[in-house]
Amino acid sequence: MQARGLSAFRASALARSGWLVHLARGVYMLPGDTLTRDGSLAFLAAQTPGLHVGSKTALAWRGVRQNIAFREHLNLWGDAPRRLPQWFTQRFPAGYQATQLFDDALPKGFGLQPLPAGDPRVLVSVSERAMLELLSDVGKVQSLAETRGLVASLSGLREKVLDELLRHTTRIKVVRMAASLAASMKLPWAALASKHSARIGGGARWVAVGRSGERLDLRRP
Repeated sequence: MQARGLSAFRASALARSGWLVHLARGVYMLPGDTLTRDGSLAFLAAQTPGLHVGSKTALAWRGVRQNIAFREHLNLWGDAPRRLPQWFTQRFPAGYQATQLFDDALPKGFGLQPLPAGDPRVLVSVSERAMLELLSDVGKVQSLAETRGLVASLSGLREKVLDELLRHTTRIKVVRMAASLAASMKLPWAALASKHSARIGGGARWVAVGRSGERLDLRRP
C-alpha cells in the first residue's frame, strides 16, 4: 500500500471507516475478501527465512497420508523461531518450528520445491526431506505408530536425494530411527540408512520417552 502512496495513517483511517479490514499491525484485507491458504503462506514466507511446509503435511500434500483429519493442521518449518500470527492460525490451524535437522553445509533450499500445480512461492519438502522431518516429530507431536504407517507407504524414494540429506543430518534420533524403521520393514534404502547411522556415531543405544509416553529405544547397527 505504501508503494501506491497509501500511508499507514491513511490505511488505519480506511480500516476505521470500513473500507479495509485490519488483521494485525500492518496487515489488512478488503471487506468481503477471503484469505487463501497458499496466499497467506506466501505472505508469511516473505517474512520468515526458510519457511516451508514440512513433515506430515508435506507428505499429505504429495499424496502420502494415513488418517484424514476433519480439519487440516499445517506443519510449518523455518530457519528462525517465530510465532505465527493469530489472524493466520484462526483460519488455518498450524504449528511452526525452527528445529535444525541439517548442518550448514547442506545447500540452502535443498529438498524444498513448490507443488507441480501449486503456488510457486510456497515451498514444500520433497518426500525424502519430509520423512526425516516426520521422524524428528516422533515423541513430540507425532506418534510412532502413524509414523511407521507413513514410512511404509512411501514408495519411490530417491536414494541419491536421501543420501545427501542423511549425510548432513545432525540429529542422532532421526538417523537411528530411519535406519531402524527401514531395517524392520526391509525397505530398499535400509543399507543406506544403516551406513549413515554408523557414521553419526553416539552410544550403543539411544533411548527417549516422548510426550505421549511412547518409548524410543534405538540401537546402533
